[in-house]
Parts: sequence; structure tokens; C-alpha cells
Amino acid sequence: MSLVWKNPARVAALQSALTQRILIIDGAMGTMIQRHELQEADYRGQRFAEGYDALFANDGHAHGPGCGCEGHDQRGNNDLLSLTRPEIISGIHRGYLEAGADLVETNTFNSTSISLADYRLQHLVRELNREGARLARAECDAVEANDPTKPRFVIGVLGPTSRTASLSPDVNRPGFRAITFDELAEAYREAARGLIEGGADVLMVETVFDTLNAKAALFAIDDVFDEIGARLPVMISGTITDASGRTLSGQTAEAFWYSLRHVQPLGIGLNCALGAKDLRQHVDVLAQVADTFVSCHPNAGLPNAFGGYDETPEDMASVLREFAESSLINLVGGCCGTTPEHIRAIAEAMHGLPPRIVPVVEIAA
Repeated sequence: MSLVWKNPARVAALQSALTQRILIIDGAMGTMIQRHELQEADYRGQRFAEGYDALFANDGHAHGPGCGCEGHDQRGNNDLLSLTRPEIISGIHRGYLEAGADLVETNTFNSTSISLADYRLQHLVRELNREGARLARAECDAVEANDPTKPRFVIGVLGPTSRTASLSPDVNRPGFRAITFDELAEAYREAARGLIEGGADVLMVETVFDTLNAKAALFAIDDVFDEIGARLPVMISGTITDASGRTLSGQTAEAFWYSLRHVQPLGIGLNCALGAKDLRQHVDVLAQVADTFVSCHPNAGLPNAFGGYDETPEDMASVLREFAESSLINLVGGCCGTTPEHIRAIAEAMHGLPPRIVPVVEIAA
């Protein structure tokens, strides 16, 4: 079945912008949330202040004293803040938009049933994705209304989950898998439905450390597009996990692209794990082989001994400017450790530089 774009005008605006300039993706959500120094009560908010009876309502479990749910603290469950402290999430989106971001990512990195199982909140998956997209949509619309010449877009984020389909978590049982392809696909379907309902312009399968996980996500996304009879642009962003230049499941950037090229994504890129300097050679590879737009949103360097990130906005912007001058990128932003100050500096560094021209790549029959 041939599917149409869900919102043709928005897709046309995005594709037009991508041919005219390098677009700016926002920075880290978690880094900005940490600045608020939130406690357990903040994560629960008014809605879930009464404890596990309210928090785990409708999860299909019979609750009562001693059931175990009371031990599931929510502190650190950043995605839950879309429901309990939406003003914080909206404020972070607004900060990045005002710093120059063209695209903001939804606060849904862990909003799959697989990842939310750590907090016993699988029953909130669709709502968290829908509300996460709705908050980003509202901020994009408000900022765009002030300057209609510069459209702003919502990236609906689908994170990698806390499981890997290709590798065994047990060194003594190499054939064991903690998750199946079908289980991953079902989790991603539910998340994707919520993101689309909330108004995402693009879906991004990001921080991919296992290409089989990404394949499950992309398979699920296609299923949801079939359900609704329309599609959204899709982006994919992998993560190189160490100096070997490979993903956790063992692929180089080039192999990663060719494994996923068949889905014809709007963009392919790399994010997280490394700083811009260390990602440069791998982004270069993608720029040479990918016949689609290339994105890069690295960390602010490598984490220090205290788990923080030391690369300044100016340093990061200088490195990424060279990426642009070398015609490697179409979209650029930041991941862990980056802030609106980083994004502002990156946006200023990209000003006036042309985007990478998507090559015509001949594929041998």
C-alpha cells in the first residue's frame, strides 16, 4: 500500500529547510533536568503524590501492602516529568528553541514498556509518548508563531531500550537473549502511536547500539504507518561505543548505514558516547556513503571522573564548524552534557555555511 505523508505541508517545509541550510537539533534533556535537583516528590507530582496506589493504578497488578511496588522509587525517571512537572520539560524545550534549535527532541527516550518496566510504569507508555510530543509541539508552535519564516519541528524520540537483541547479557550463555524481536517491535509500536498522536513531525530511532533493535523499531514504525494510512519522515542515529569505531553489536558506521538503507530514512547519523572530535572520522564515512541527509549530535566531550562533561560551548562549536566546512553534515546538535549555551554557540558557528549536498550513490546490483 502506498502511503501519503501525514502532514505534507510540514514535510515539505522540513525538506526545503534541509536543502537551504544546516539545521540545528537541540541539546541534552537529562543535563538540563539535573540542574533542577529534583527529589522523589517532584517526580511524583500531585498526580502520584499518594504513592504506589495512584502511580501504578491500571497496570493490571493487584496492589496492597507488601506487594513490592512501594519500593519502586521514581526519582531519575525523567520521562515521567512530562506528566508530573510539564512546566520543567516545556521550559527546557523553550530554552533550546530560543537558543536557535530548529528541531527539538521529545522527552521520551525511555518511554517504551521495556525501559519503563524498571519503574513498573509500562501502563503509561502511550500517555508518556503522547504528552511528551504534545509539550514539544506546543513550544515549537509558539516560537514559530513569533517567526513564521523559520519553522520549528518536533522529533519524536524512540530510544534503544535497556535490552539488546543481538547479544547475550550472560557471558556463560552466549546463545541466550533477554528480549525477542517481536517483543521489541510491540514495545516500539505502542510508543510510536503515542508520538504520532502527540504531534511529532519526525520519528527518530536514536542512540542505536544494536542494529537489530533498530530494525525492530523501524519494522514497528512501518506497521503503525499502515494502521493510520499515512507516514512521517524517519531518522536513525547510531552510537559508536568506543575507540574501536563500532556499535556495541559490532558494526562500523558504513555497515550500520547499509544495514538500514532499505528503509530510505530522511536522515542517518551518530550521537552520544563520544565527543565531536572522536566522532569526526565516523561521520565522514556516513557523509561519503549515505544518499540521504547526515546528522550528528555528540556529547560535550567524554565524561570526567565525576560523570560531568567539560567541553565548552565554544570548543564544541569550533570542532563542529569544521564538520560543516568539510561538507559532512546536514543536521547538528548536542547530546549528553550539552546545554542551550552549547546549542547557541553551535547555531552561530553554522550560520552562513551550506549544508552537505546529498550524493547520488550507485549501488551494485
